[in-house]
Amino acid sequence: MEDENIIEVEGLNHCFGSGEAGKQVLFDISLTLRRGSFTVLMGPSGSGKTTVLTLIGCLRGVQDGSVRLLGHELNGAAEARLVALRRRLGFIFQAHNLHESLTALQNVIMGLQVHPGIADTVAQQAAAHALGLVGLADRTHYLPANLSGGQKQRVAVVRALVGNPALVLADEPTAALDKDSAAEVVDLLKRMGRARGMTTLLVTHDSRILDRADRILTLEDGRIVGSEERG
Repeated sequence: MEDENIIEVEGLNHCFGSGEAGKQVLFDISLTLRRGSFTVLMGPSGSGKTTVLTLIGCLRGVQDGSVRLLGHELNGAAEARLVALRRRLGFIFQAHNLHESLTALQNVIMGLQVHPGIADTVAQQAAAHALGLVGLADRTHYLPANLSGGQKQRVAVVRALVGNPALVLADEPTAALDKDSAAEVVDLLKRMGRARGMTTLLVTHDSRILDRADRILTLEDGRIVGSEERG
């Protein structure tokens, strides 16, 4: 039986720099994310939210404390292990990070290229189907420059989810969107995640989307100061 906890963090500390020039940005962070949950990590700019996300996502090395991702300890893990784990994750960022020279379809196909052995025709069919599910069937061959902000972020969500990752990490995905587009993107992320059995950790300072969360963690000055279960 698979472990119900996708993420287990205990006593996590992190510093930028070293010696007298070093600055501690995370203090004794402990949290657990259960399989299939939709958790929002809330906090003001500079509180350490993105640092937590990058440590969990194997994008930054764990210095002090324990981070267990999908049953694997990240502190001291070999690079090959980190690379293998990153392939099981989906990432969504505020600036959508779409390749401007690629169409919506081609951008989504990139989300499948981390999984070797998928035939080109299968990848194209899967990407086109996923875009159709989010109302972008008529935009598959559009370049990002010809898409609205909300449409670009929908493409980014599909790219992150098309490979069926175990965990989706979203960094301020609604910060640049208006209220309706923000709600649409978060609802899409939650709906597709639930349908595919994925766990989501979304970091934000956008209070407009809190009612979508199963759980809200509050981070201030590098410390978790609150935890609230919803629904």
